[in-house]
Amino acid sequence: MQTNNLLWAWRIDMRYNLKKKIIYSIIILALLFGMSYVAIFGMKDGYGSIGQIKQGLDLAGGVSITYEIQEDNPSDQDVSDTIYKLQQRVTNYSTEAEVYKEGGNRITVEIPDVTDANAILEELGQPGTLMFLDSDGYTKFSNGEECTPLLTGSDVKNAVAGADTSQSSTSKYVVSLEFNDEGKQKFADATSANVGKIIYIVYDGKVVSAPRVNEAITGGSAQIDGMSSYDEANTLASYVRIGAMPLELKEMRSQVVGAKLGETAIQTSLLAGAIGLAILCLFMIIAYRVPGVAACLALVIYVALDIFILSVYEITLTLSGIAGIVLSIGMAVDANVVIFSRIREEIGAGKSVDAAIEQGFKKAMSAVVDGNVTTIIAALVLYLRGSGSVKGFAVTLGIGVVLSMFTALVISKTIVRLLYNFGCKSEKLYGSVRHKKIFDFVSMRKATFAIPGVILAICIIVMIVFTANGKGALNYSLDFAGGTSTTVTFAEEMSLADIDANVIPVIREATGVANVQQQKVTDSTQVVFKTDELSLAQREALNTALENKFGVADSDIDSQSISSTVSSEMKQDAVIATVLAIICILIYVWFRFKDISFAGSTVLALVHDVAIVFTFYVFSRLSVGGTFIACMLTIVGYSVNSTIVIFDRVRDTINSAADKSKLDYKQVVNESITNTLTRSINTSLTTFIMLAVLYIFGVATIREFALPLMVGIIAGAFSSVFLTGNMWLIFRAAKEKHQAKSAAREAEKEKRAEAEAAKNLSNSKKKKKDKKNNED
Repeated sequence: MQTNNLLWAWRIDMRYNLKKKIIYSIIILALLFGMSYVAIFGMKDGYGSIGQIKQGLDLAGGVSITYEIQEDNPSDQDVSDTIYKLQQRVTNYSTEAEVYKEGGNRITVEIPDVTDANAILEELGQPGTLMFLDSDGYTKFSNGEECTPLLTGSDVKNAVAGADTSQSSTSKYVVSLEFNDEGKQKFADATSANVGKIIYIVYDGKVVSAPRVNEAITGGSAQIDGMSSYDEANTLASYVRIGAMPLELKEMRSQVVGAKLGETAIQTSLLAGAIGLAILCLFMIIAYRVPGVAACLALVIYVALDIFILSVYEITLTLSGIAGIVLSIGMAVDANVVIFSRIREEIGAGKSVDAAIEQGFKKAMSAVVDGNVTTIIAALVLYLRGSGSVKGFAVTLGIGVVLSMFTALVISKTIVRLLYNFGCKSEKLYGSVRHKKIFDFVSMRKATFAIPGVILAICIIVMIVFTANGKGALNYSLDFAGGTSTTVTFAEEMSLADIDANVIPVIREATGVANVQQQKVTDSTQVVFKTDELSLAQREALNTALENKFGVADSDIDSQSISSTVSSEMKQDAVIATVLAIICILIYVWFRFKDISFAGSTVLALVHDVAIVFTFYVFSRLSVGGTFIACMLTIVGYSVNSTIVIFDRVRDTINSAADKSKLDYKQVVNESITNTLTRSINTSLTTFIMLAVLYIFGVATIREFALPLMVGIIAGAFSSVFLTGNMWLIFRAAKEKHQAKSAAREAEKEKRAEAEAAKNLSNSKKKKKDKKNNED
């Protein structure tokens, strides 16, 4: 009787705890869905809503400032260095800011999502000359005489304002200076010769600071104290940073410009996102039933959280960023597919739905975490080492991956549990799978290795042919190769829709150039059109077309050649960041799987995917610009996931084997690939669906982003299924061969040692016997 009472009490307690969990889950989900509604549909201009997201130059326009170089005949290197340093400076406002050369002696800075040019100019500072002078030099400078400076702006690497935390100082704020290698020695000599004296910092003809040297400073860094406020310290740091450029610049004009792309671009991108999300949800529900419903609800929350974070942290969003978010929706499904596939396998193995849900999430955990952590590592390296659009891409990528992992492991699980507890308990609502037929992927090694080999060989030949014919190995766009900026003053102001519909087609027809960017100048009838480099004949044809169609006189048309918006330094940063990201992924996979064979195979597959997408750019002659960088970085961040899932199965099979020596590793690979094949297909398909919708409904820039990524998705699926397992077997065989040789060498060494020991023993016995005979 007592036992029955205890059992009855235990059941009541369990039901009570279950009800509490259900209630808490409902409350949390209700809050999340409420926030989702507010972020997406509700307060368009409220805190954390879609209306508060900062937009890039292509979506919202911004401030355009043009500087004139004061030096005559500046070297290309000095111009390049100045552009790069300005790029680093304006990154404080936005990672999507652009700096490029215009004409022969101008540099233009464009900062997105701001409208007050004067405020930007005041805060950015006037780029001028920077000199460090001793007392004698300052006297000569004051008298208008020529002086030799101790250091110039080119010797300064960086200057940062901050609080003084040292107890010995009476000032609250300081400026920390850092010098480059050449400046380090100059500053050491200058401070050594001027201990107890003042060194004057002169910016653009006036003294901005006059610190006293307390001691010789030889470490390459120093602090200027005595500032009473952070603003004072920050102003001085800005003077030093902006003055640390090789060339002196003078403001020529500043203006507020409109979006580069018309309203159609934003509308079609959002439409593509909505259609893609609807198709994706339909696919998930058909394929996975109840878990598919949970995944769709979790995706809504994922999108809302993404919008909320982009808004709160004021992250600048560009058109490629919108495409990246839409793509990340497809990527977010990946973790759900891995989990739901596991749930089906557990049901197929005979477990109850309740136990299958618990085991499905548990067994999928390592694959989900490893796959996402590799992408997070890539994003982190790209952010720390990249610059410009690379850094901006890394931020949106990192946010998307972290949120997708959270929604898959926490939100999706909560919703699946709620649906189960509310009556969705039948196995038919979840599906089941038993893997019976195992495909022999290993036997296809020769053919599957030959396919990418042939493609890459042809790619090299085609690149050589294109280069020999003067076309260039790649078709570089305005972002990489520069082009022509044409400012047109119309008789009356036009809307973005009018420009898209009426003017841009005329420009394309007259010049034969497909890629045309447009920017309206606010409060004027001027519009700036940026195209590929136009020849003299093309410029004359454009002028004639504009005059005939819109009555624009030649005097109202100003054409200037402009440099690339992606500098050589930014390209170099992107390459270095990508290589470092791949190396870090290699180290992480090596650490997690405790075997270099897994890591080496993963990285080789990743290199294969990037190479195939690069080959597509070569064959298709698709323009190579900012979207090219974003595309390649997306492949690096995304392509590893499928490989990790397969290797996770291989690792599980090996670890669960009672006798590893009896394992047939070819069979292990075949089983692991077969068991995850549905997941690999579904994940690739869901992401492909999103990209296909982007390509169908998107504008030209979006299509240039979506099409090569579709190729990358196919390449990634191919390498995961047909290459990685076989490469792992090759690595493992080579490792075992090496170990066997090492063991043989060790055995031979031990054999020789034993023989030597036996010989020594025999000699020792013989000596003892001889000694005894001699004594007798």
